[in-house]
Amino acid sequence: MLTELSIRDVVLIEALDLGFGDGLGVLTGETGAGKSILLDALGLALGARGDSGLVRHGATQAVVTATFDPPAPDAPLTALLDDNALEIEPGEPLIIRRIVKADGGSRGFVNNQPASAGLLREMAPHLVEIHGQHDERGLLNPRGHRALLDIFGRTEPGAVSRAWGVLRAAEAELAAARAEIETAARDREWLEHTVGELTTLSPQPGEEETLAETRRSMQRAEKIADDLAAIDEYLDGSDGGLAKLRQAARVLERIAGDHAALGEALAAIDRVVIEGALAEEHLRDARAALSYDPRALEDDEARLFELRAMARKHRVQPDELAALADEMRARLERLDAGEGGVLVLETRVKEAQKDFDAAAAALTTRRLAAAAKLDAAVAGELAPLKLDAARFRTVVAETEEWSAAGKDRVEFEISTNPGAPFAGLTKIASGGELSRFILALKVALAEEGGASTMVFDEIDRGVGGAVASAIGERLARLARTTQLLVVTHSPQVAARGAEHLLIAKSNDGIVTRTGVRTLSEAERREEIARMLSGASITDEARAQAERLLETA
Repeated sequence: MLTELSIRDVVLIEALDLGFGDGLGVLTGETGAGKSILLDALGLALGARGDSGLVRHGATQAVVTATFDPPAPDAPLTALLDDNALEIEPGEPLIIRRIVKADGGSRGFVNNQPASAGLLREMAPHLVEIHGQHDERGLLNPRGHRALLDIFGRTEPGAVSRAWGVLRAAEAELAAARAEIETAARDREWLEHTVGELTTLSPQPGEEETLAETRRSMQRAEKIADDLAAIDEYLDGSDGGLAKLRQAARVLERIAGDHAALGEALAAIDRVVIEGALAEEHLRDARAALSYDPRALEDDEARLFELRAMARKHRVQPDELAALADEMRARLERLDAGEGGVLVLETRVKEAQKDFDAAAAALTTRRLAAAAKLDAAVAGELAPLKLDAARFRTVVAETEEWSAAGKDRVEFEISTNPGAPFAGLTKIASGGELSRFILALKVALAEEGGASTMVFDEIDRGVGGAVASAIGERLARLARTTQLLVVTHSPQVAARGAEHLLIAKSNDGIVTRTGVRTLSEAERREEIARMLSGASITDEARAQAERLLETA
């Protein structure tokens, strides 16, 4: 509920502080007194466009502060504040402040915390409903009719919302699987060729290093083969060094006893022969290790070059070819298995669609029942508002734009004369008729609960007498359950107010100002008399005003 409205330097308002109570509050004043300025100021606090033209001439900025009762902990508004990291202490009033600079630009605050105009607009529907003949954001906007019908009929779309979420998730998963298969299918020929190539090559981890080391060894053996052959000739054979030494040893054996030095010479030769034999053994080992087959070297090099070429082709290291082959085979397997997976996902989507269809159908049934109930409630309000020939209906029809709210399009339609076709509220009703339709609809909807604060801007325009009395009675009834502020030119409506605010313009010869003040009982009587008689208030008008106040 709106409890206070503070306005500084907005158009003709220099400084104004208003307090609001429960029930029906009426705002009256002569034409041009500035009633629209008051609503513009409230709209500014609720996120309306911050036009610098609203700043009072000579002022640097305009400031509007609106104070509301603390939001309930479980209210959607509280969740919205939490989502935007705006902290409101439990039980603390909600204070919205909007500043508009004379040179352009605006700033918003929620309990002294910065808030964008967009956020203020999001908060506005949770705080105040503003209804007028040209307010297409409210009851005249078909986009909001479904939500209004759901509130009226208490048709909670939770089951539909959950089913819709499951359906959308299943559809997304299916679409992703199909896209993956489509991509893989385009690559199937390449995958099959690559897997065949790698399978034929059969690369092994570490194979490239082993082949390279073997190749290096065989290349070294090739280089020293001639040297080893020459050493063989020097050491081995009948003319080799060791053979000559052995022959010398045999000769020395016959004469070694003739002199000690010959014996030592024989011993030395024996040692040399033994070392030579050891050298021959090492040479045999080296020759065996360094031996190579030219064909084997050729095969080794061919394999090595083939591995390296394949690695370059796939832009991996040779040791990664084995893993690449496994990956390619796995992709082919997934492609083959993917079609079966798609079938599973398609079944899941069909089941989710079936569940959504069932939930949406049940919701449609509840909405149709609520629509019939709403139509009857509105019809009961039309006759007292002198709309006897008019008919109202709530159209519930399937739309192609399914959503978490179901499959239904909801629109309120009217027919103002017998035999006339039904159409949208704004298309066939005159200004006076439209205002009464809005009131009838709002009264019917409000009886099932609604916003805590509503503003009706001259909703009684173009009517008078008994119709104005009926409007006043219904506004008073509506105000029993919600705070209601009404800008009115009707004395019958004004007389119903629990609180009466007078908007008046004053001029000191230099500056024109708009002011608002709460009227006493005597002042109320005088204001209603003015509304009845015009500029010249007569005793008869005062008497009639008294009767209106007594019967209100």
